[in-house]
Amino acid sequence: MTTGPKRVAEEAPPPSDLRDEKLTEERMTGALPDRRPPLFNRETGWLEFNRRVLEEALDETHPLLERLKFLSIFSTNLDEFFMVRVSGLMEEVEEGVTEPSPDGLTPAEQLAEIGARLRPMLAEQMRCLREDVLPKLAGHGIQIVPYTELSKRERREADDYFLKKVFPVLTPQAVDPGHPFPYISNLSLNLALMVEPAADAGDGRGAASPVQGRRFARIKLPPAISRLVPLGPSGTRFTFLGSVISTNLEALFPGMRCSRPNLFRVTRDADFEIREDEAGDLLSTMKQHLRRRRFGAAVRLEVSPRMPAEMVEFLTDSLDLGADDVYVVDGPVNIPDLMQLYGLNRPDLKDRPLQAAVPKVLRRGPSVFEVVRRQDVLLHHPFTSYNAVTDFIQAAATDPDVLAIKMCLYRTGKDSPVIRSLMEASEAGKQVAALVELKARFDEENNIEWARRLEQAGVHVVYGMVGLKTHSKLALVVRREGGELRRYVHVATGNYNPTTSRLYTDIGLFTADEQIGEDATNVFNYLTGYSSYGKYDSLLVAPVNLRERMTEMIGREAAHARAGRPARIIAKCNSLTDVALINALYEAAQAGVKIDLLVRGVCMLRPGVAGLSENVRVVSVVGRFLEHSRIFYFANDGSEEVFIGSADWMYRNLNRRVEVAVPVRDANLRKYLKETVLDTYLRDNVKARVLREDGSYARVEPGPGAERVSAQDFFQQA
Repeated sequence: MTTGPKRVAEEAPPPSDLRDEKLTEERMTGALPDRRPPLFNRETGWLEFNRRVLEEALDETHPLLERLKFLSIFSTNLDEFFMVRVSGLMEEVEEGVTEPSPDGLTPAEQLAEIGARLRPMLAEQMRCLREDVLPKLAGHGIQIVPYTELSKRERREADDYFLKKVFPVLTPQAVDPGHPFPYISNLSLNLALMVEPAADAGDGRGAASPVQGRRFARIKLPPAISRLVPLGPSGTRFTFLGSVISTNLEALFPGMRCSRPNLFRVTRDADFEIREDEAGDLLSTMKQHLRRRRFGAAVRLEVSPRMPAEMVEFLTDSLDLGADDVYVVDGPVNIPDLMQLYGLNRPDLKDRPLQAAVPKVLRRGPSVFEVVRRQDVLLHHPFTSYNAVTDFIQAAATDPDVLAIKMCLYRTGKDSPVIRSLMEASEAGKQVAALVELKARFDEENNIEWARRLEQAGVHVVYGMVGLKTHSKLALVVRREGGELRRYVHVATGNYNPTTSRLYTDIGLFTADEQIGEDATNVFNYLTGYSSYGKYDSLLVAPVNLRERMTEMIGREAAHARAGRPARIIAKCNSLTDVALINALYEAAQAGVKIDLLVRGVCMLRPGVAGLSENVRVVSVVGRFLEHSRIFYFANDGSEEVFIGSADWMYRNLNRRVEVAVPVRDANLRKYLKETVLDTYLRDNVKARVLREDGSYARVEPGPGAERVSAQDFFQQA
């Protein structure tokens, strides 16, 4: 197997830290009595998470278009996985790295295990699409019809569509001594075929054709043109663009004999280490990085099952790939293209729209500042409307008593009202500072553009910190009230992105607590200046004190348990891969602490091991909304503590990112988070799966006569 530079996405540590992280984990890893490592493999753990996504697509209780959505998410997740994790493993194999990961697998063994687990999942995905979802959609009047099955009128319509809207933008590329193998862009959909002169072909003037012998040719499907060609006036009948192009090859290769074309797709490594310490200008460095990303090494080749073996071999040789890097796709080569169907106006085939509302206390109050001055306010998205956040920022922008606004922006989305409010505030003469994290994976271009526009509006823009990603979700508003200044803080688990706020579950907190406000001020001084401030009275800030305090609180629960005092830990996060914290949890479990972990994605901790983790239960909930909130509960002998924040329990979050977690001090809000939010997720017996000792997940089944509980449904109806 050949390899290329590795790439890392948001759910992985920065590329320069990948090897360091593994070494750190290895030093801190013990072994079970039977010599098995006490940790699961990170990569296979991620595949198991994506298996749970696929199970949602297989679930016939979901509306059909929602099932199609889950099939698409499964594919896009895999794209990122290959660009991120697989590319890193391939690079390690190429470099001769044989050092095992904390679970004991070498990079080569991990790649083999990934292939073995993934191929059956891909077959099941395609079976679900071909034999279940698409036929049932056809039964509801939404059809994708092969070109060969179109009526004569529909064929004329498709051919006319090709000539007017497709043919002018196509660029067929042949390979011969004068035309080298073309660059195949990342995730592009392509047709591969062989061409040769027809027996009677000439140049039109009686001379023989200049092309001699069979040649490989490639046609890239234009990314700006829909992959589904509409047929007729209904708007619900389509054929594939690839088949329309395949039927009209004569227009592209006149006078040539063409073989049957076959679809293929290439996934490339998109990660390159950024040497920030050598960058004189991070903004220009990021622009260069984005240009270089396009040309990463190939890491996966997807082909149609009809592609001849010699053509597959030609592609793998040309792309510097091996046979193990080839994935045969028995169906549409790029399922996310089918999400065009999700845009159809068919509410009968989708989930019921979510009715989100602004909290009553904010609706009743004369202003958000007066409400938050009286009491802390908790937000639970998407069940709480994100208007509560955008209205807060807009109120700060227009309130004449607000003097300053400071925000951390990681992913804001397109046409963000938050950005517009910050620009309006700056133009009104307020002090506005925004840390725009240019290194936010896959949002670099958006963030570069937002940074430019904010600067043009007079906002003080910081592009992040050297060596660290700023992942915290933090906003600070400074308001003049009488003769004093008061600070209002918003801390959250999710990005300032109104679009994803409707798709992700997140928690946010408004507070005017003086200590928290002072800490938030010091965080922004740390981000925008050269402050080395290291003492925070309320906030937990990575990489300053977040790891230390979390470790202390886990150890404190262990001490309580040993002394016979009430002790319990409940943590809800996206991933648990930090070995030091896992070992601390093992020690707490051995001391008798009951530990419930709600981990959506990768969990390297192995529960249920005798003498080690019998007291640990790990649950994953995958449903309509992407579970994204991070909540940490510690019983603390009755003096309960609850934190929400931006950090997962991962090495990269605790050591290589600026993260912020905030204590929830209001007793009623702590009670809501513990007894309503966390306990409801732990009672889920509809969408929850429990991690077993062998690394597999089992659905939680309600007992006889037991109430069926879906946490996400509960909060939608609350």
